[in-house]
Amino acid sequence: MSPSTDQSPEWRVLVIDDEADIREILQMVLEDAGFQVETAEDGEIGLERCQAVLPHIVITDIRMPGIDGIQVLEEIKKKHADIEVIVITAFSDMEVAIRALQLDASDFITKPINENALDVALNRAKDRYLSKKEIREYTALLEQQNARTLQELIDSHAFRDKLIEYSMDGILGCDENGRVIIFNQSLQHMLGYGQQADFKALALADVFPSGNYQPFFDALDSDGYGGKDRLFLYEMELISRAGDRVPMQVSATRLFEEAKIAGLVCFFRDLRELRRLEQELADQGRILHQDKMMSLGRLAASIVHEINNPLSGMLNYMRLMKRILDRGPVSGKAHEQFQQYLALVESETSRCSKIISSLLSFSRTSQPVFGNIQVSELLNRCVLLSQHKLKLQHIGCRVSIPEDLPPIYGDFNQLQQCVINLIFNAVDVMPEGGKLEISAQTGGAGDTVAISVRDSGPGISESDLPRIFEPFFSTKDAGYGVGLGLSTVYGIAKHHGGNITAANEPAGGACFTMELPVAKNG
Repeated sequence: MSPSTDQSPEWRVLVIDDEADIREILQMVLEDAGFQVETAEDGEIGLERCQAVLPHIVITDIRMPGIDGIQVLEEIKKKHADIEVIVITAFSDMEVAIRALQLDASDFITKPINENALDVALNRAKDRYLSKKEIREYTALLEQQNARTLQELIDSHAFRDKLIEYSMDGILGCDENGRVIIFNQSLQHMLGYGQQADFKALALADVFPSGNYQPFFDALDSDGYGGKDRLFLYEMELISRAGDRVPMQVSATRLFEEAKIAGLVCFFRDLRELRRLEQELADQGRILHQDKMMSLGRLAASIVHEINNPLSGMLNYMRLMKRILDRGPVSGKAHEQFQQYLALVESETSRCSKIISSLLSFSRTSQPVFGNIQVSELLNRCVLLSQHKLKLQHIGCRVSIPEDLPPIYGDFNQLQQCVINLIFNAVDVMPEGGKLEISAQTGGAGDTVAISVRDSGPGISESDLPRIFEPFFSTKDAGYGVGLGLSTVYGIAKHHGGNITAANEPAGGACFTMELPVAKNG
């Protein structure tokens, strides 16, 4: 059974998300736009409701307990390929979002959800749904009319105008000899061709880069991509009119007449936007890593001095312990001294171990891992790594964290990078010393935690405040920074569903406040 195929469907949308507030907001926005809306709180219930109401469009979160959004997408496409699926993702799920598009999701939108982005995604899903409906109807019509040859299908005005020209995907049809008979407008645009007259002398091999033609037919002959004589979501490249390689995802099927091959029809999807997103994701990772390495260099220089003092003390205590042992059996007052020195060695060793462990953890390159984070652990770790730098510049530091502060949801390593960046910025504006205050408190309606870093420096000029988080904007002298620190902090905060602001304090100095979402199950 398929969704209603009336000429102007009353659009039904199913929203699947484990967060009740997101479901309620989406339902309100969609109903206000004229959609019939059903909701489900997890993937399993969503699939049951999808089978019951047969929506035209499903909007599903990627990360959910139990059956996640990718599994929901796969199950829906298995049973109801004509239902369009929009996935909701976040920064850390960008690779999964790209995977969803490869599995024929119509689009994805990121959290926090922007109404304009939602509107664009819905319009695209509606267009795709109607295009597929047209194809089904015209295919059924042609079958009823018992079209006898491929040429009759191609010459059909309705087939050309409806099935081919209206499709958002690129469509190519060729005869049994590989001669191109039809190229729709979408494929013309993808490959940079002009009017259809350009294709009169084209062969299928002409749109393949050198060496790619035979592997395409080897895949078509195999059972590995949807069955023999069919390809489903096969990735390959075509060659544009200008000679550029264009990454494509193709679904193709051979056409038969009386058990003989009569031609081939291919449906192409341009992957350049996906590749751009993949590159953007890689670039974001490089910028984050570059910023982290800059911070790490400053931390390492400071920590060398930080651990030098306890190491010198430990060496002296061990020499004293050796002297006690050299005097003979240890008893009485000598035993008490020995125990005292041993305890001091243990304490200083533990201190050095914590510092080195925190530095190694911060320096480690890893994929973002989101989870619940205790704010006190996050801030204390940052202060531990920065404390010698603060001492060297005669900066007093006070940390204020309520005991009942709820945990936040995010990636510990990235948020640690944010706080250390804010601490270093504060240090840079107080070269002659000063005061630093790091605090945290519940913000908003209790659904966020605000982390603030205040300094007693000169503050931020009013002309610089609006641009302070722009990439490559820096108030430092030439050679003392490239302006990536605060823009990196801003990007991380946004991708965590939060925000960061800067303001001047009435009593002097500046305050940076990063607001982050409270963990849902915290």
